[in-house]
Amino acid sequence: MFVNKVKNWAGIILVALTYTACTVPAVVQKTENKQVPARYTNAQDTTNTARLRWKEYFTDPNLAALIDTALQHNQELNITLQEIQIARSEVRARKGEYLPFVGARAGAGLEKAPRYTHIGASEATTDIEPGKEMPEPLPDFVGGFFARWEVDIWHKLRTARKAAVSRYLASVEGKNFMTTNLIAEIANSYYELLSLDSQLDIVRQNMEIQNNALRIVKLQKEATRVTELAVRRFEAQVLNTQNRQYAIQQQITETENRINFLLGRYPQPITRNSQSFDNLVPQVVQTGIPAQLLANRPDIRQAEQELTAAKLDVQVARANFYPSLGISAGLGLQAFNPAYLANFPESLLATLTADVAGPLINKNAIKATYYSANAQQIQAVYNYERTILNAYLEVANQLSNISNLEKSYDTKSREVQALTQSIDISNRLFMSARADYMEVLLTQREALESRFDLVETKMQQLNATVNIYRALGGGWQ
Repeated sequence: MFVNKVKNWAGIILVALTYTACTVPAVVQKTENKQVPARYTNAQDTTNTARLRWKEYFTDPNLAALIDTALQHNQELNITLQEIQIARSEVRARKGEYLPFVGARAGAGLEKAPRYTHIGASEATTDIEPGKEMPEPLPDFVGGFFARWEVDIWHKLRTARKAAVSRYLASVEGKNFMTTNLIAEIANSYYELLSLDSQLDIVRQNMEIQNNALRIVKLQKEATRVTELAVRRFEAQVLNTQNRQYAIQQQITETENRINFLLGRYPQPITRNSQSFDNLVPQVVQTGIPAQLLANRPDIRQAEQELTAAKLDVQVARANFYPSLGISAGLGLQAFNPAYLANFPESLLATLTADVAGPLINKNAIKATYYSANAQQIQAVYNYERTILNAYLEVANQLSNISNLEKSYDTKSREVQALTQSIDISNRLFMSARADYMEVLLTQREALESRFDLVETKMQQLNATVNIYRALGGGWQ
């Protein structure tokens, strides 16, 4: 009779658990769109500069040495490496959850049951052996092994491990993306430093020209050919140029320190060949086709792994609606006297338990986790699509920038050449009293500004080649 009642209750529980497993709430999931335009421009060539290693792309030995140092000592990059170790440990932890857990334990205790209780009365009237009563209080010595195992019948734990693996791979791609950005930032700062050196050299050359003009004006004043106003205006221009020299020197210091920070070291001079700036020629970049961004860009690969993990999280959350099967077991020796532990099998302790458990009433927490996991999966889809779009636009913008800067540099070069020649012409006209001093001052100022603009354009060209290399996904290999 009792056995039949147990069977009936077990049947009711199993039916209830089966019912609750079939009432998983429906949610709307979103599928990512990986479509990108077929090409950037009318030309279509699969040759891609991003496949080049950074040492092949940045051939300046001084710049290469800086990048090498940064990859070893940059603090932010090293922090990210530790995050990878954390993600790897998470994978190990998830793997351990679906494997049986086996442990060992030993213990000793002392117990005295009240005489006027069921247990106390039973012990008082029980003999261990004929004529030998149960000891009071009753000692207890135990030692053995125990095991627990949740049978992963719905692959919930294995799926959680796969999600942890995807997050680990995403952290690796995050480190690669940081490496790409770090290399690009160092290269851009290095080229900025070279351009500042070139601007400082231009200022010093211009100061020499202006000082010569000032001496001439002073001589002409003594000859009463010009007034004191002309002398003061020339002196003001010399002082203005000198003040610009100090501003550039400060910029050089700040740029050097920015590079030193990226290298993880305290301020020190940055080794460079400033004389080579004028001879630097922007590299020709092969963009390949947009579809290659999905394989080359670390941030896209990171977003893809995060999306995979989010999808797996939905499966894990869904599995929480299903019943779980747990098995626990124990095997050891137990007795009230250590001398009796060797009496086998009388001292043998063995247990084996299996249980099935699942949610029946008040599943709000499980539903909330499920809805949250699905919302995060939709977020990951949008983030993935946004990352692809951003990558394509970055490449498109830099392609346009390179083209326009090339035209601008050609125009600026001709402008500098014309204004440089105009300095000599204005000086000769001024000496022959055919031009006033304001024309000389204006010509010198325009020539200085144009040379500054030309250097700035050259720096922007070099930065554009760095930025498009980063936008294509180069640098982390």
